[in-house]
Amino acid sequence: MASQHPWSRYVALGDSFTEGIGDPEPQSPGGHRGWADRVAEVLSIDHQPFSYANLAIRGRLLQQIIDEQVEPALALKPDLVSISAGGNDIIRPNTDPDEVAHRLEGAVTRLRSDGATLVLFNGPDIGMTPVMRRLRGKVAIYNENLRGIAHRHDAIVVDMWSMRELQDPRMWAPDRLHFSPVGHHTIARAVLDALNVEHELEPYAPEPLPERPWRQARADDMVWAREHFVPWVVRRIRGRSSGDSITPKRPGF
Repeated sequence: MASQHPWSRYVALGDSFTEGIGDPEPQSPGGHRGWADRVAEVLSIDHQPFSYANLAIRGRLLQQIIDEQVEPALALKPDLVSISAGGNDIIRPNTDPDEVAHRLEGAVTRLRSDGATLVLFNGPDIGMTPVMRRLRGKVAIYNENLRGIAHRHDAIVVDMWSMRELQDPRMWAPDRLHFSPVGHHTIARAVLDALNVEHELEPYAPEPLPERPWRQARADDMVWAREHFVPWVVRRIRGRSSGDSITPKRPGF
């Protein structure tokens, strides 16, 4: 099915979410596919010329995304831009979601300056996770700020907060911080729907999850904390990032 839309130059900005972490694919640049690659694949169907760049790098904070990605993105003269940023800031202690949103709006203003269609993402509802649920209020405040930014700048919002299907644990990678291939596929569908682009990506229709005994669930939580959460905290304490020495997987057209 040909994808009918007006865009020919798409640039994706952000962190691990947009880079595609959690969706490994050895044949893809950087070894990950992700929702943005999936969206670009659909947009390119029978639509030539079509160009796609992905400047996202895992672990990047909002200011790094602003400093490292906004101007290179604009230099590519895109007519479609997506930016997902601020999530890594929000989950850090003592950050102010209002202040983070204020800086995001500056980036949005710049990205809209040449008239490109702009896609934003609010954060998913993380209330179902035992460690991250304490951040639910901060995410909700940031999301409301983001809606206001989108309204003021005529941007499109992919509303991940309302996507109840993202509360299925199969949507998440084993680290519970990134989406699984199924999650990335589901988000790609949501982006295309938000852009009003027809597509043939099938919705996820999972079988019901089996009941897990309480003790097993707690044991799984402890394994996750030891193998994924604690190393993440240690990297932050040491001032390190999973994106250190990583370069964009698709830096240009």
